[in-house]
Amino acid sequence: MRVRITLSCTECKQRNYNTMKDKKTHPDRMETKKYCRFCKRHTVHKETR
Repeated sequence: MRVRITLSCTECKQRNYNTMKDKKTHPDRMETKKYCRFCKRHTVHKETR
């Protein structure tokens, strides 16, 4: 089952990205390095509820 998730920056806490993930293959929270336009650099983004 694919679920829509929101990714937020770990440094400035802004919610920057919306994406989809498969809960069956990735049950834990997702974490990726992406560009934050508020910090103006690449930071770690974590899945929010």
